[in-house]
Amino acid sequence: MSPRLQLSGITKRYANVVANNAIDLTVLPGEIHAVLGENGAGKSTLMKIIYGAVKPDAGTIAWEGVPVTIANPARARRLGIGMVFQHFSLFETLTVADNIVLALENERTSVELSDRIRDVSNRYGLPLDPDRHVHTMSVGERQRVEIVRCLLQEPRLLIMDEPTSVLTPQAVDKLFATLRRLATEGCSVLYISHKLNEIRALCHKATVLRGGRVTGDCDPRHESSSSLARMMIGGELPQTQHRAAHAGADVLVVRKLTLAADDLFGTSLSDIDLSVRAGEIVGIAGVSGNGQRELMTALSGERRQDEADTVTLLGTAAGRMGAAQRRALGLAFVPEERLGRGAVPEMSLAENALLTAYRKGMVAHQFVRAGVVRDYAARTLRTYGVNAAGPDATARSLSGGNLQKFIIGRELGQHPRLLIVAQPTWGVDVGSAAQIRQALLDLRDRGGAVLVVSEELDELFEICDRLAVIAQGRLSDAKPVAETNAEEIGLLMSGVFIHRDGEGRYLRPDSSR
Repeated sequence: MSPRLQLSGITKRYANVVANNAIDLTVLPGEIHAVLGENGAGKSTLMKIIYGAVKPDAGTIAWEGVPVTIANPARARRLGIGMVFQHFSLFETLTVADNIVLALENERTSVELSDRIRDVSNRYGLPLDPDRHVHTMSVGERQRVEIVRCLLQEPRLLIMDEPTSVLTPQAVDKLFATLRRLATEGCSVLYISHKLNEIRALCHKATVLRGGRVTGDCDPRHESSSSLARMMIGGELPQTQHRAAHAGADVLVVRKLTLAADDLFGTSLSDIDLSVRAGEIVGIAGVSGNGQRELMTALSGERRQDEADTVTLLGTAAGRMGAAQRRALGLAFVPEERLGRGAVPEMSLAENALLTAYRKGMVAHQFVRAGVVRDYAARTLRTYGVNAAGPDATARSLSGGNLQKFIIGRELGQHPRLLIVAQPTWGVDVGSAAQIRQALLDLRDRGGAVLVVSEELDELFEICDRLAVIAQGRLSDAKPVAETNAEEIGLLMSGVFIHRDGEGRYLRPDSSR
């Protein structure tokens, strides 16, 4: 069988960093081919070269046996190459249909296109409203736009960079069924994921990158997650140490929080009750777009409440306080949107550290102490193994996983009394994910309170002491992890807990009341 895509000696350098070093890669028609590696191993750079978004310094590309130069993404799409990016390439002020039409030649935003979007998105279990503006959508919903836009191009090679990082288990199953069907029809898939169980379940072949070089190939169906991890990181996968919880006094208390959606397509919060105590991790599971974004803005102080006592931090009524005032009480916050909200893309890592950690001795007599700022950023890079050129590197220059490690390290370095973190290990390799989870557990063991919002059920069960579910803007009671299971949580995620009994507890529709 002739290869669909063949790379020979692909090399790409950035200043003193060699992102790709003489890489050879062959992808066959109908093959689902994984590319594995730690954050910064060169995976995303290689995919961007194939898609024409980055020009290689050396090497050749053959498409269906013919040498080609892929000068830009438009050329790639004409060849039949589509890509779903890890960092979204969407215009936030445009609608879903407007964003999709930009990638489709000879198409116009019309009723016909809207019908196609609805048909494809519903068929693949990724429902979208073509008329909705992207800026109103959660991260998970934006991921759906990227995937559907790519599927509408009917590609012969589909590149997927962390496509399931913010999808629910049910949506992942439907996506896998779609990819398998595409493969049987002859479409090739290049698949990047840090979820080794996904690689083993889905892919026919895997190529491993380390330090920009190909270090091995295998059939992942015949490997264990541990053996794949060893190939990726060159050693054993770190294991988190989850000790028994010793919860103390309430650090965060939310009472009867009701908040109208701030846009037409948002989710209103209804009667939210929540508490997080010192020395415990509370997790919130849920399908993306069910009120997580609104809850995070309410808790972080980005959106203030009318009543001060709806949110209490360390005994202080904080509902009317802004983000800076809540941080002064001991709150740290990691949003799900890394670029633009968690970090300013064009600013250096040192400058991004200053934005939230300025209370750590970075400012004296209203002057910034540049040396202290750079030292803090450099220490964060070292402590969390962030692959970056140094404190002066821009946030945009980091891979997604490395930027996530920096943001979490920046917040943890402030020794918060309460840490609120959304999607803590989104797009992070297995070794770094274990490091982040352990850092959250360590904060909890030192007496810190941690609230984690995640769509990774395995992650929540691994690190949390209590677990709640948000659906349709309502929050279930938080239950000890030992008293629930993935099946029950999945049922709650579908929104079945819409009734309360006389004591205020949520009940399923078929429960006796």
